[in-house]
Amino acid sequence: MSGRGRVPSGQPTIADVARHAGVAVSTVSYVLSGKRAISELTRNRVLASVRLLGYHPNAGARALASRRANVIALVLPLRSGIQVPVVMQFATAVVTSARGHDHDVLLLTSDEGPQGLHRIAAGALVDGVLVMDVELHDVRVPLLRGLGRPSVLIGLPAETDGLTCVDLDFHRAGQVCVEHLAGLGHRSIALLGAPAAVYDRGTGFAHRTRAGVVEAAARHGVEAVALPCEENAAEVHARVVELFARQPELSALVVQNEAAVGPVQATLAALGRRVPDDVSVVAVCPDQFAEHASPRLTSVPVPAEEIGRQAVSLLMRKLRDEPTPQVTLLEPRLTVRDSTAAATGAPVPHDGRAAAR
Repeated sequence: MSGRGRVPSGQPTIADVARHAGVAVSTVSYVLSGKRAISELTRNRVLASVRLLGYHPNAGARALASRRANVIALVLPLRSGIQVPVVMQFATAVVTSARGHDHDVLLLTSDEGPQGLHRIAAGALVDGVLVMDVELHDVRVPLLRGLGRPSVLIGLPAETDGLTCVDLDFHRAGQVCVEHLAGLGHRSIALLGAPAAVYDRGTGFAHRTRAGVVEAAARHGVEAVALPCEENAAEVHARVVELFARQPELSALVVQNEAAVGPVQATLAALGRRVPDDVSVVAVCPDQFAEHASPRLTSVPVPAEEIGRQAVSLLMRKLRDEPTPQVTLLEPRLTVRDSTAAATGAPVPHDGRAAAR
């Protein structure tokens, strides 16, 4: 073949490698992709030419050859009431985990619903899809079942048939909070939850936590009220004042709203109610947030890093056509810190606190 052994000027192409090695372009492609058996002699000659010429296969060409983009989409609509610092922990975990699988991440933050998923599926930009901020009756779910792209939900809709979902067991998380407080002798508690918009659109984690709190309170004979809570200080103040007006005997709060924790603590101080001497506080929030609060918060952490890692792992398994569980729920754990204590007049546990679960 003419041109064999000649070193080209400029950026070498696969055709240059083929000419230098004295083989067909298809042979070079087979050597690089490993998709067809090539004799050791020919393979070594091609690889020697690749090294000598400094040839680097084009990423787009590799994607076309393998029919893979090596990109996954993370659908994370930035809606009203969403806790951006928390969801960004999930996004960081997804990006880091995907990189470990040699994949990049396309982050989609527009609230496009099914239309956005249609747009993703219509092109060849991504191999699979991760979906966040999942609602109990999410309009995206029917499309995901027939999307033609592997998908994993970070969240749990009401119906999970034909889906792959991973999340913290928020129902159990609500129960664990109440069990801890009931063990400390508290008989009147309140859940200050996510902003009203989060409940109104049926976001799964908020409703499941509330259901867990209400169920466990009834089982333990604890009076409980569950209310949404906005994020700004004035509205938080008004909500806490309202709670104590409605329930003067209220002795414990469960807070599932990171932005409201600081204003809640400030309002309690303004009302002359000390934490934990007068009011115990448990938060459902990331560990870093609980550790830096004053006092440090007893909490059920939201394991964003682990959930993100598992979501990516499940998606990679689906891309390899491996079986995956329909639902993966992480067991919540409660870490006791400085914000909870025995209710006034209640018997004190032997260590002064209820055991962490």
